[in-house]
Amino acid sequence: MKTLLTTLLSIGLASVLAAQATVNPLEQIITENKATFGPWASAPDKYEIQVLYTEIDRKQDGTVALKTHRWGADSTQYFYPASTVKMPAAILALQWMNEHGAPGLTPQTLLFHGAGTAPAAAPQTTATSDTTSASGYPSVAHYLRKIFLVSDNDAYNRLFELLGPTYMNHALHRASIYGGRLQHRVGVGGFNTETHAWLNPVRFVNGANTPYQIGERHDDYYDPLPQLKGQQRGTGYTTNDGELVREPFDFSHKNYLSVRNLHDILLRAVLPETVPEQQRFKLTEKDYALLRSAMSQRPRESNSPRYDKPDNYVKFWMYGDQPEETKIPDGLRIYNKVGWAYGYLTDAAYITDAESGREFILVGTIHVNENRIFNDGVYEYETIGLPFFGELGRAVLAYERRK
Repeated sequence: MKTLLTTLLSIGLASVLAAQATVNPLEQIITENKATFGPWASAPDKYEIQVLYTEIDRKQDGTVALKTHRWGADSTQYFYPASTVKMPAAILALQWMNEHGAPGLTPQTLLFHGAGTAPAAAPQTTATSDTTSASGYPSVAHYLRKIFLVSDNDAYNRLFELLGPTYMNHALHRASIYGGRLQHRVGVGGFNTETHAWLNPVRFVNGANTPYQIGERHDDYYDPLPQLKGQQRGTGYTTNDGELVREPFDFSHKNYLSVRNLHDILLRAVLPETVPEQQRFKLTEKDYALLRSAMSQRPRESNSPRYDKPDNYVKFWMYGDQPEETKIPDGLRIYNKVGWAYGYLTDAAYITDAESGREFILVGTIHVNENRIFNDGVYEYETIGLPFFGELGRAVLAYERRK
């Protein structure tokens, strides 16, 4: 009898431990708060929600332990990453400079863009000055800050034109980040699939010296990503001329980064020590400092460039649904990159909380396009999309603070 009782107790304890080991805190948080959360909490498939939440624990021996949890819809379904593609462009621009290693070539070196002469290069524009810069001139460092502080489209496009899609995609592959596609400029008219492939001539200037320059190029990199489902979306779309076309919108030549891609790119920028050395980006300590400063600052904290924007302008998690006058506490730092377009909202964030001493990663995307028409400007960003980030972000922060 004693042996049987001991066996039953052991089985019971093992069952409890197994159950604890398989608990998904994301599911637990959403289930516990479903009554106060918006409609997204009960319909992850409808809103195509994907979330990754990584718990970060620093051990006494200095090592960092990560535990990642997932919640949401099919991870093989296409979504448009919008401006989140600017994050790898900014990081890879720093890596590109280190790889070239030319004397006088630094993130602060002046960078000038010309315009190509080929007929297909007609939509290109030049960039030889920048009124938002303290020097009055553009540079990789200044473009990087504009990307993270306000998600500036032109800043990303200039780095895209410098690097080209072949370099960017292959660099991600070398870092063991696969399944994405960086293909085109964003937020600028006049380009199509072919003209995006033509890259502006660029020239770096350091005083009287030119550390590096290259003429116009044709970069026809393309990955169809055949494993990715749903690259034709919706029931219709509006053309730039305002015409409604009743057929699915084709995303098959659009940018793509999965939620896991965004998580892993962010992880390499903020916690490179958790990644095998051969899979890290080739960055210096100064590069990391430049990146992290730009990623975590609020617009009001920046002197160059200067912006009159609210704290939550590009901070969706926890604050995206809050009034513009809301100030994010100084002890809460959000190192992130957001994207919003075509009804898709995405945020990849590393969050540190001085109040609790906790740190964690949240990466999520949601699609709010009730009428299933793309490019018509009719999306439920304010009523469903941003509340998703605000509600879930605050709940995860509260969970971390209870630890």
